Amino acid sequence: MTQEINTLEEMLDRIGESSDDEGRVTLGSIVESVGGRSFGPLLLLVGVIMTSPLSGMPGIPTTMGILVVLIAGQLLFGKDHFWLPRWVLKRSLEQQKICKAIDWLRPPARFVDRWLRPRLPAFIKGWRIHLISFFCVAIGAVMPIMEVVPFSAHAAGLALTAFGLALIARDGLLALISFLVIGLSFAMFAYNMI
Repeated sequence: MTQEINTLEEMLDRIGESSDDEGRVTLGSIVESVGGRSFGPLLLLVGVIMTSPLSGMPGIPTTMGILVVLIAGQLLFGKDHFWLPRWVLKRSLEQQKICKAIDWLRPPARFVDRWLRPRLPAFIKGWRIHLISFFCVAIGAVMPIMEVVPFSAHAAGLALTAFGLALIARDGLLALISFLVIGLSFAMFAYNMI
């Protein structure tokens, strides 16, 4: 049984160690390394990928959007572990690209880890978990649109990262801030569309 991930840096370490004999890292090996029952680390994983230079690669925003909808959708419906199709789990990248992204993300991960701790637990329990998963599904649904503008998925990545971190660290304050930022973003988007 995989030990629970408690920090962003722990997650990066596990991802870095998940390559196969051919020097490639599949999504399946990453999922196995972070834990199949861990919705928080998986949402965080997608968020980290979307805030890294990997998000500019063709196909990454769409693949990650599908992954978010599958993961958060299952959390929304109260599943205790998730299922992913085999074709998604077989998607892979070269280990060298993954390691480069991990090296790029390590300093910010250390910084973020210093600020996380269990706070305001009411914001990550009960119906608020469903609210987090609803927002994540909505974000995942619009990520394929971000495919046409390189690196436009960073904002979605930040939101997913924040929600993943909130679930991992049981940090209700971070969840509350994420709700407020996403609500404000949706309101501004709707206002600009009128």
